[in-house]
Amino acid sequence: MAKRVFRLFRGQGNTGQLVDYELECDEGMVVLDAVHRIQAEQAPDLACRWNCKAGKCGSCSAEINGKPRLMCMTRLSDYPPDRPITITPMKAFPLIKDLVTDVSWNYEVNRRLPEFKPRPPDFPDGSWRMYQYEVERAQEFRKCIECFLCQDVCHVLRTHRKHDEFIGPAFLTRAAAYETHPLDTNDRATYLKEQGGIGYCNITKCCTEVCPESIAITDNAIIPLKERVVDRHYDPLRAIVRLLKG
Repeated sequence: MAKRVFRLFRGQGNTGQLVDYELECDEGMVVLDAVHRIQAEQAPDLACRWNCKAGKCGSCSAEINGKPRLMCMTRLSDYPPDRPITITPMKAFPLIKDLVTDVSWNYEVNRRLPEFKPRPPDFPDGSWRMYQYEVERAQEFRKCIECFLCQDVCHVLRTHRKHDEFIGPAFLTRAAAYETHPLDTNDRATYLKEQGGIGYCNITKCCTEVCPESIAITDNAIIPLKERVVDRHYDPLRAIVRLLKG
């Protein structure tokens, strides 16, 4: 076993500080293992959210040395052994305590997103027919585990605090899952432009970089949605048609 230093944020509300913990670590440990050992041996009141410890529930999101990551999927061996590993809560959401943040805003956004609305069934028995390539196009976005790391790293939410004006990459991805579904008939272009704030995204791809499921958020979700919004609201030919109809 080797000793390592972990610098954890401790506090709640608007106050807190970084506290160092020296810990005996075993080979193969991940950051969540270290946090659990700190809880067991030194700080039983340390607040930490987790569930599956397999990178599939999205619960143990935090910032490790300043980068949003899942603690259960971050190996200690990825960091120099002679330097502290700093673990802090996600900055884009209100702090509850220690490493736990209030992510309920995300579920409110999800409820406001225009729902999936399928076309009428293709056959009398109530079934539809779809090509496999049509299904695969939307399946990538269904891999999302709602860890909200992409929301946390997004500068529109993290730095500029535009939570009232921008739904964030996680829900642009959810919108893309609906928009690319072969059965969906709902129109979300106006919602994405106005309430969704898609224009705030300047496609830096930081959300794609932190996604633990390797979803191509920027290239496959946000950019195609931006194109749909532009086609609907800024295409000059469509504008002429709207004027003629008006």
